[in-house]
Amino acid sequence: MSDAAATARRWLDVDPDPETRAETEQLLAEGGPALDERFNGRLEFGTAGIRGAMGAGPMRMNRVLARATAAAVGRALLVDHEAPTVAIGYDARRQSDLFAEDSARVLAGLGVASLLLPGPLPTPVLAHTLLRTGAEAGIMVTASHNPRPDNGIKVYWSDGAQIVPPIDRRISALIDEQFDEQFDGGALPTDDDLADDDHPLITRGTAADIESYVVAAAGLSGLEAPHDLAIAYTPLHGVGRDVLVDTLTLAGFAPPHVVAEQAEPDGTFPTVEFPNPEEPGALDLVLALADATGADLVLANDPDADRLAVAIPSGDGWRALSGDEIGALLAEHVLAGGSGDDRLVATTLVSSRLLSAQAAHHGVRYADTLTGFKWIVRPGLADPTARFVFGYEEALGYLVGDLTHDKDGITAAVVFAEMAATAKAAGRTVLDLLHDLWRRHGVHRTALRTVRIDGPDGDDRMAALLAEFRASPPSEVAGHPVLATTDYAQPGTGLPASDLIALELDGGRLLLRPSGTEPMLKVYGEVVEPVRDNDVQAAETRAGDTVAALVDAAAALLVGSGS
Repeated sequence: MSDAAATARRWLDVDPDPETRAETEQLLAEGGPALDERFNGRLEFGTAGIRGAMGAGPMRMNRVLARATAAAVGRALLVDHEAPTVAIGYDARRQSDLFAEDSARVLAGLGVASLLLPGPLPTPVLAHTLLRTGAEAGIMVTASHNPRPDNGIKVYWSDGAQIVPPIDRRISALIDEQFDEQFDGGALPTDDDLADDDHPLITRGTAADIESYVVAAAGLSGLEAPHDLAIAYTPLHGVGRDVLVDTLTLAGFAPPHVVAEQAEPDGTFPTVEFPNPEEPGALDLVLALADATGADLVLANDPDADRLAVAIPSGDGWRALSGDEIGALLAEHVLAGGSGDDRLVATTLVSSRLLSAQAAHHGVRYADTLTGFKWIVRPGLADPTARFVFGYEEALGYLVGDLTHDKDGITAAVVFAEMAATAKAAGRTVLDLLHDLWRRHGVHRTALRTVRIDGPDGDDRMAALLAEFRASPPSEVAGHPVLATTDYAQPGTGLPASDLIALELDGGRLLLRPSGTEPMLKVYGEVVEPVRDNDVQAAETRAGDTVAALVDAAAALLVGSGS
């Protein structure tokens, strides 16, 4: 019997789910590569937690892996705390509620208390609850904007941020120990190891936990700020609607018009191919609603509402802003409305450098980080003399202030709406504000190309492609000479080692990395084009053409390196 088959048979001993048990039995009966792919190895922590398609085996998301993760979190906490508490939240994806309930019962069985939030809720509510209550850790069951078959688990620690080394390695080792010991008699949690669902160590959250977040988030918009704005909104079948509507209303805005077809939480995401507001077509219904209602602004959250997409009127239609454009606009609103050289803004290496120019203009501190909000918040947490006021990543993630230590699509929506309403009251538009930034700092145009690598050997193929690229980096891309190459997997960059390659070009830059949440390679590009003769449109066109050519050529080179 193969190792995969042995693992699968032992998996059956602890799997509480009839559906995945049947799936395992079928895989055992059929054998072959599918069995090996499911039961050799397991899902690991990536950019934002553990994520993957639902199904049987340690290479899929399921109740066995959720229980093992909760047990590892609990055991890690008990090393340093006598009576720790874990805040637990979940979204509306398939079995998210079961993963959360199992986690609370596993923890109680270990002697660890938990606060289980009431019902499917946005990730920012969990992140805020963790800070508000002083819990020692947090578990959020969500796959964020991943494809509909996926689910996932984010783990937070006592600083309110998602885990990074060495804590993530410690928890991973504790998960591995459960699988290893399983071969000698069983260490994965079984039903007998779970406490009853009414165990005294399990506290059920109430509406007050949600209200606490709503009040704090609404407070980010000033009472005297303009709030006259018509908003069209979609939660994309996620869990953002009620919290966002309540927050905007409490802040002083009229209730937004909500896309009826996408208003209710639904983990099957029936109206979109891919529940990511960045994807083409994902905003079609909310844009149609905006036209029908005469909206001034379009807002969209991803399914767990930690990201924000924005579209603004442009000519006779709507323009969806890029993540970098939203980040620059939010940053300018925050920085222009405050003071102090202790203020800190941060973004990732793959995001636009415009934020760096804005920070210099306003005389505030600036930090570059690796990809992911678990890194963006680190400079502020590490430096007690710094006052973190804003951070963002180009993939529609933003954090205004310190209500959470993770990205927050609800508070970002409130602050962006205030900015748009303020511009409207002054007879200006959001596009005018963006053009102001471009006149001051040049048009910073960014672009992204993805190369999807599906299949059971996807990780190996991605690693091979990047290895080939590292071995033979190009001397020029799309006619632009490469001036310098930085491999962030090597020491000496000033940041933790990361699978990221940066090319500085004559006239731009390129960055390549594997996605931390999906089987794909990502190619990021940026060019800066000065505005001449006050002709913003011409500068934007030049920049857009140049960066598109760069990322297209780089993606072709990357794939070609492995052919």
